[in-house]
Amino acid sequence: MRLTGPALRLTVIVGENDSWHHKPLFTEIVHRAHASGLAGASVFQGIEGFGASSLIHTARLLSLSEDLPVAVVIVDTEERVRAFLPQLNELVTGLVTLDACEVVRYAGRDADGGAGGPGGTGDGGKGAR
Repeated sequence: MRLTGPALRLTVIVGENDSWHHKPLFTEIVHRAHASGLAGASVFQGIEGFGASSLIHTARLLSLSEDLPVAVVIVDTEERVRAFLPQLNELVTGLVTLDACEVVRYAGRDADGGAGGPGGTGDGGKGAR
C-alpha cells in the first residue's frame, strides 16, 4: 500500500488496564484497525498523565504506577479513518482525537525482511507505519 499526501491521524488515549473481553483494550483497537485494512497502528505507553478522573498516574511512584496512559495512533486517508470511527464507539470511553496530517513517506518492509531498501526506517517494522 502506498500512502502519501494529506491524511488523518486518529489518536485514542486509554489506560493500560482498560480491557475488552479479558484482553487489553489497545490490543483490540489495533486488531480491529488491521482487520479494517487501515495503513497501520502503533501503541505508545505514557509515563505520566491524567484524564477525566483527575487522578495523576505516573511511573515515577511505584504505588501509582498502575494504569498508565496508552495512546493508539492510526494514520490513513480521511475516508478510511472516519469509516473506522464507529468501531470505537462500543470500545472507548476515553479520549479520541483526529488531526489532519501529511504523510511524507510510507513504505513497508521488503520481502526479505529489510526496511524497504535505501532510506528505509530500519525500525524492523516497529513504530508508526
